[in-house]
Amino acid sequence: MAVEICAKAATGAPDTLGDCPFTQRVLLTLEEKKIPYSTHLINISEKPQWFVEVNPEGKVPAVKFDDKWVGDSDTIVGIIEEKYPEPSLSPPGDVSSVGSKIFPSFVKFLTSKDPNDGSEKALVDELKALDEHLKAKGPFVNGEKICAVDLSLAPKLYHLDVALGHYKGWAVPESLSHVHNYKKLLFSLESFQKTKPAKEHVVSGWLSKVNG
Repeated sequence: MAVEICAKAATGAPDTLGDCPFTQRVLLTLEEKKIPYSTHLINISEKPQWFVEVNPEGKVPAVKFDDKWVGDSDTIVGIIEEKYPEPSLSPPGDVSSVGSKIFPSFVKFLTSKDPNDGSEKALVDELKALDEHLKAKGPFVNGEKICAVDLSLAPKLYHLDVALGHYKGWAVPESLSHVHNYKKLLFSLESFQKTKPAKEHVVSGWLSKVNG
């Protein structure tokens, strides 16, 4: 039986998968584990009544397990790992937090109006730490085998690339060659190609935050 997942629909394109990196993380997990699923695309600005009834918080992603809808991508990915243990995507403890500060650092830099507030340096420092880790352990965060940390980072690095490129004309420094190779590796995965949002939806998805 297919797993049911509620995902964000693209702004202005209700039949197209939207730009939520947390939803893509869950879709990547389902794809990598070869779990069949069906997707309900949710218009975030006009949520359907049935969705609000089964998921009062109204957040995506939401996945149905045993007739109960569950939100929060961390919780969802944990349940998927428990219910479908093969192939294992569970990361060993020492790599579970690798890159975990990249996304908040990216958001801070993207929305910053002050070029001297240190937000760019903070992001570069986080990317440098990831580069060092990959240099020692790569090509994936846990070596040769993909794990849940990679599937969490892939959508976030994609958003970072697209949004910072568009709004700030910024790119990951060339010197961080391991991060560049890592992004190429992640973005070329069949599961990523299948679940990634179009670049224009990523750009429009960040518009209100950038102008905020």
